[in-house]
Amino acid sequence: MRAPPPPANRLAATASPYLRQHADNPVDWWPWCAAALAEARARDRPILLSIGYSACHWCHVMAHESFEDAATAALMNRLFVNIKVDREERPDLDRIYQTAHQLLSSRGGGWPLTVFLTPIELEPFFCGTYFPREPRHGLPSFREVLEGVARVYRDQREAIAEQGRGLMAALEDLAPRAGVIPDGAPLEAARRQFAASFDAERGGFGRAPKFPRVPDLEWLLRHWAKTNAAGQPDTKALAMVASTLEGMIAGGIHDQLGGGFYRYSVDDDWMIPHFEKMLYDNAQLLALCCDAWQAIGEPYLRDAAEATADWAIGEMQAEAGGYYSALDADSEGQEGRYYVWTREAVQALLTPEEMLVFAARYGLDRPANFEGRWHLHARVAPGEVVGRLGLAPAQVEDLLARARGKLLAARRARVPPARDEKVLTAWNALMIRGMARAARVLGRPDYLASAERALAFIRATLWRDGRLLASAIDDTAHLPAYLDDHAMLIEALLELLQARWRSEDLAFAIELAEILLARFEDQEEGGFFFTASDHEALIHRPKPLADDALPAGNAVAARVLQRLGHLLGEPRYLAAAAGVLAVADEALRRVPYAHASLLMALDEYLEPGETAVVRAPSTELPRWLAELQRPYQPRRWVLGIPADAGDLPGNLAAMVPGEGARAYLCRGTRCEAPIEDLARLRGRGG
Repeated sequence: MRAPPPPANRLAATASPYLRQHADNPVDWWPWCAAALAEARARDRPILLSIGYSACHWCHVMAHESFEDAATAALMNRLFVNIKVDREERPDLDRIYQTAHQLLSSRGGGWPLTVFLTPIELEPFFCGTYFPREPRHGLPSFREVLEGVARVYRDQREAIAEQGRGLMAALEDLAPRAGVIPDGAPLEAARRQFAASFDAERGGFGRAPKFPRVPDLEWLLRHWAKTNAAGQPDTKALAMVASTLEGMIAGGIHDQLGGGFYRYSVDDDWMIPHFEKMLYDNAQLLALCCDAWQAIGEPYLRDAAEATADWAIGEMQAEAGGYYSALDADSEGQEGRYYVWTREAVQALLTPEEMLVFAARYGLDRPANFEGRWHLHARVAPGEVVGRLGLAPAQVEDLLARARGKLLAARRARVPPARDEKVLTAWNALMIRGMARAARVLGRPDYLASAERALAFIRATLWRDGRLLASAIDDTAHLPAYLDDHAMLIEALLELLQARWRSEDLAFAIELAEILLARFEDQEEGGFFFTASDHEALIHRPKPLADDALPAGNAVAARVLQRLGHLLGEPRYLAAAAGVLAVADEALRRVPYAHASLLMALDEYLEPGETAVVRAPSTELPRWLAELQRPYQPRRWVLGIPADAGDLPGNLAAMVPGEGARAYLCRGTRCEAPIEDLARLRGRGG
């Protein structure tokens, strides 16, 4: 008889799909909660804190090797109180303990993150990431780690306490202090640093693993637009953006059949990805591809934007409106299995003519590139296929389209990767922003409808009694929202307002801005903490400035508060934005390239962009907005407010409609006389 399954542990009752993946482990897991911390204190046991996320390949490996192993679990249960954390739900905990890992080990962290904490102070005294079942590659086995850490905790309490005091002092030293707002020197230094690390042959920055680094590319594109408007275009900056996007879109980091982008490339050529698909990557790349298409005009940029948006709507948007978080890297226990092909499988699906063209375009006429199989990449352009095979361009495009359709249909019949169906406010805000941008730039009202459905879900499910929540699954929301949730949702609302006007969206943005100032701002030093003033007390309250997988919340807050402050004439918003830049002084001067989002905020502070407000009958608005929004002008923010809209806040109340259409153009706190002649707007730079 088959043995009965082990009883589910406490994680079975949690909302997180990642935690529920571990519900059948023989480990006596706890979620992070007051009861777990009390248990550790009562038993005087160190805490084994394991942080990961559902799409993480090495998290799965460690789970299979160690957490599902009865002997290892027995050791964990005897020696520790074991706590599992979903880093996507609790970025506050992840941010603190990743920093602690870097301080204790002098190297970067990652996932799974394995941290051992003292039970009373919750201070880490040993950290690592993945530990194997058996010793290899210079790493001890996980069981050796467990026994060694327990021995150290038993025999070296004073040394642990001394290390904890040093760690807490180091964390305190990392806290940014108020300085002076920098001049333009960090902007110039960042431009040099990006050029120095740029891979001129393949695009991107540095060597493998290669990440999209969207804020860096966005800053370079904005920098080019600024220099272009001044008559001295920095063509090398534009080339860095174009080369990187071309390499990514043609490479294996881009899903050539189903659209969307994988997390990163494990090689220098963008060919083989880590196969997880994250909502936040695709949201940022969607907006960037739209901007680049406006600036460069290459059709592949528009195609990639549409494929990404279509993938997000088709595979990642819930019926209730919110966008899901991620697709796993693994399926059927193997990384990438869902996406890769044998040549025989492709040949069985295609006609000989389709196979000839498809193999030349997507690399099946070259050696296998992924563990004896082929992962598709489009490094040979259709024009080169035309020249090589002597076929007409239209014939090649038709054969390729037919072949892609057949392979995509066959792929959908496979066992798909698991989908993490959490709806995270910050990540949804990024995708709402991307969809709204795509709707406006590409002329796709279906994308606007998708963004509005997601916003409606947030308003209905994640906004309660004047408080924003961070995460929802199955329409059940929980966890207080973080800085990123508030700042990125404001930015999404401002982008939606450029696509179409709704007074309630501006009111919501203002309400969120007031929460930022009331609950997150550091009133003494400036800038914003990652957690609210009434958040659970943790060992450290960080104030993040650098970009990571997401743009830095402080940078986004500074940008949106500057725009709202100028639009409404609200000096408190402008002062709070300036406070961010002042507290970022040292970071911007020391490592400007790590703070691209802050650089964009600094640039708008030093030279405020243009706000254009059009008051016109609804029938006239589209024509005026098209004129103002047509070229790529990232320093211009355009709002079209119907003439019959009333009860406008702040400075907007003075922007009254005329007999026909009327445009108000402001730069910073200075506004020009209204313009009522559309021809006068032509040729103006933003």
